[in-house]
Amino acid sequence: MMTDAEIVERVRAGETALFEILMRRHNQRIYRVARAVIKDEADTEDVMQQAYINAFTHLSQFQDRSQFSTWLTRITVHEALARRRKRKPEETPEDVMETLTSPQPDPERQAYAAELRRVLEAAVDSLPETYRLVFMLRDIEGLSTSETAAGLELGDEAVKTRLHRARAMVRSAITERIGASTAEAFAFQAPRCDRVVAAVMAEIVQRVHVTS
Repeated sequence: MMTDAEIVERVRAGETALFEILMRRHNQRIYRVARAVIKDEADTEDVMQQAYINAFTHLSQFQDRSQFSTWLTRITVHEALARRRKRKPEETPEDVMETLTSPQPDPERQAYAAELRRVLEAAVDSLPETYRLVFMLRDIEGLSTSETAAGLELGDEAVKTRLHRARAMVRSAITERIGASTAEAFAFQAPRCDRVVAAVMAEIVQRVHVTS
C-alpha cells in the first residue's frame, strides 16, 4: 500500500486520479472535523468538497516533514470556520438527555445502539467549539494528543485540558453507556463518501483540462 506521501508525489507528477485514494483514506476524519465546526450535514459535505479542492490546488505547498492527514485537517478546520462565519447565528442547541433507559433485549438492541449514537452526537454538538473539536478528534476519531495538537495548531497541554473539560461536559449517563458506539458516531457512510469523491474528482478533472 502506498503511503500518503508517495501518492502526493505521484499526483504532483500528473497522476491526478490517485487523489481519489487520499480522499477515501481520510474521508471519515475530514467529515468529523468539518461536522464538529459546522454541525449541519449538508454544509459539512460542502466544506469537505471545498477542503479537498483547496488541498489539491495547493498540493505543491505540502511538505513531507508533516503528515498529509494533519495538513488536510488544518485545511478543513480553516474552511469550516470560514463557512460558518458566513452563516447566520445558530439557535441554542436543545438540552442533552440526562438519563438513558437500560438496553433492551434483542431484536431491539440495534435500535437502542442507534439511539445512543444519536444522544452522543447531540451531546457533542452542545459542547463549545473549542472543546468539541478536541473531543471529536481525540475520543471519536481516536487521534493521539500530539496528532490532535498538530491538526488544530495547539500545544499538547491545551489539548489535554480541553479534552478533560469536554469529557466533564458530556453527561456521565451518556459516557457510561456508550461502549463501542463511540467509534461509530458521526459515521460517514459509503454513499455519501462516493458523492463527495465524485464531486471533487469532477472538479479536479475540469481544472486539469483547463490548465493543460
